[in-house]
Amino acid sequence: MKLTVTVITYNEAAHIAAALESVAWADEIIVVDSGSTDGTAEIARAKATRVIVREWRGYSAQKNFAADQAANEWVLSMDADERVTPALAAEIRALMVKGPEARGYRIKRVSRYLGHWIRTTDWFPDYQLRLYDRRAGRWNGLRIHESFRLEDTTPGTLRKETPGTLREELEHYAYRDVTHHVQKINHYTTLIVDQWVEEGRQTSLAQVVVHPLGAFLRNYIARGGIRQGAAGLIVSALNSYYVFLKFAKLWERQRRG
Repeated sequence: MKLTVTVITYNEAAHIAAALESVAWADEIIVVDSGSTDGTAEIARAKATRVIVREWRGYSAQKNFAADQAANEWVLSMDADERVTPALAAEIRALMVKGPEARGYRIKRVSRYLGHWIRTTDWFPDYQLRLYDRRAGRWNGLRIHESFRLEDTTPGTLRKETPGTLREELEHYAYRDVTHHVQKINHYTTLIVDQWVEEGRQTSLAQVVVHPLGAFLRNYIARGGIRQGAAGLIVSALNSYYVFLKFAKLWERQRRG
């Protein structure tokens, strides 16, 4: 079976070349760019099969559009700050030769942070359904936290379909440094709260206190951040800050009415 790789981008000049080089073996590479101003599209044109410039319409909408442009039924969706390792590439290629047994596959993602591969905290194993038959479902989600949902199309069936799981890892280079990490947390939590407000979600000061504390203890103690030294501590603290900011921003919105 042939495979199409899709990537959605916006101002990813620092990452896009390495991302596309890691999937140069694919039968087709499609990049959907949202009007980058840093040369991302130009860099991508040298390495991708097609580069399509399309205004930003949300994560799920962009990823569904990219999949719809694919010449092949099987799609590997990746982000510009990710890399397919040689081991993962070999596993995917072998699967395409053998023929997939499932209609979608989860891949565990491992993040590089402060010079370490983070294999503790909520960051690992960060399973993502990224390899799929594009006829088998759609990307869902409003502003953030999009996910591909397999849909069982058997007549008269309502059950949720179970994806397969690959062994190898997808590398993730999300944050340049702590400052960049904090900036992204601020951006993403605003998107989440916008969505929560639309859904009518409510919070309280007690949740503003309790949820972040629980998040820190879960990340640092229960999920092993303590074993990864300073990097584990910082990831745990910032994961807690992420939770704090979500609930604090929602509480503030409620006060404003």
